[in-house]
Amino acid sequence: MESGSALKSFVEYTSEHHFPLENIPYGTFKNPESNEIHCCTRIGDFVVDLAALHDLGHFSGDNLKSENVFKHEFLNTFMALGRPSWTEARATIQNLFAEGSSFENDEDGKSKALFAFDKVEMTLPVDIKDYTDFYSSKNHAYNVGCMIRGPDNALQPNYTYLPVGYHGRASSVVVSGTDVRRPKGQVSADKKVPTWSDCKRLDFELEMGAYVGVGNELGKPIKIANASDHIFGLSLLNDWSARDIQVWEYVPLGPFNAKNFASTVSPWIITLEALEPFKIAHQDQDPEPMPYLREDNPSTYNIDLHVGIQSENMDAPHEVCLSNFKHLYWNVNQQLTHHAVTGCNMSTGDFLGSGTISGTEKSERGCLLELSWAGKEKVSLGNDEERVFLKDGDSVHMTGVCKGDGYTVGFGDCVGKILPALDDSEYF
Repeated sequence: MESGSALKSFVEYTSEHHFPLENIPYGTFKNPESNEIHCCTRIGDFVVDLAALHDLGHFSGDNLKSENVFKHEFLNTFMALGRPSWTEARATIQNLFAEGSSFENDEDGKSKALFAFDKVEMTLPVDIKDYTDFYSSKNHAYNVGCMIRGPDNALQPNYTYLPVGYHGRASSVVVSGTDVRRPKGQVSADKKVPTWSDCKRLDFELEMGAYVGVGNELGKPIKIANASDHIFGLSLLNDWSARDIQVWEYVPLGPFNAKNFASTVSPWIITLEALEPFKIAHQDQDPEPMPYLREDNPSTYNIDLHVGIQSENMDAPHEVCLSNFKHLYWNVNQQLTHHAVTGCNMSTGDFLGSGTISGTEKSERGCLLELSWAGKEKVSLGNDEERVFLKDGDSVHMTGVCKGDGYTVGFGDCVGKILPALDDSEYF
């Protein structure tokens, strides 16, 4: 079904819609008729229950015809099958929803499998086993380094030799639409004596996340040439950050409570097959990476990434950042390969955050810490409101799009609203 120009589906949508036949994302939702959570895809404004399609006998290929791997509340069982099964499922769905297919006139089948997106509840798509957050945008690392150490020492010596990362908290990864409570903790203005306070410098971080589909055995690394076969797909990620808590706690081991209270992911995972037409050459890396991180034809994806903030006084979000996935210095294959180089066993459902994605221009800075330059410059919301960091009631909206020939492959929305901090009586 794949082609260089727009495919035709019997489902109607515009060329700007995020979910054409070229996309075929994966997620999970609560079926409004059975109240069971099933795996799904989306075409236009319809969520497609893949478990229902399987029960109707539409997955008849060698890899998927036996067990109904879609009748689960997470995608993990399907993800663990590997690329042959992913490819088969994608082709089956594209053929089924193509214009002129037999399914187009199967009203009974469509009534069992198709549901209006605005009538369903999307759920967390993956049972995330582990979460690692990288720091892979050189522009972001340089800007933050300038704030802390000055431009002459902005980047640490190891930065251009390996993808820097830390272990995040998988249990607090939440799906888009989940409200986020402002955290409280220890903060210190002089970095010597802390006080107890609600976070005053709450921030968003524009990131992308990669889901591991197939892992590796303990003690056996993943070769860079095979890394993409282990990656199921990408999603949007807002890795919320409590900057004032972080600046006190991060020495010497890095972020902890400042990052563990919530990380928001979009409900849709976009496959590497869908992103293939948008593959571009990766930026030059100097010095040349070590052999285990070196690719024959290093590449990344041309994905425009948008961030908007909407206050309680606004009817729609105002864009404060337009960045691009291509700005990552270390690509997803290198992140995964480096993570497993020690023989660390990656598992189905492991999640890799890219780190904040910032470009070279001010408008491309992927967090308020950079946009406000550590609170020194105000960021306009397009009306009479300004921000240096997020206020209670603010909603952050992230989205990502790739523009094809007559079609768009999008990531949907990644949205979270800030709730006020709890009263101290909840803590002591």
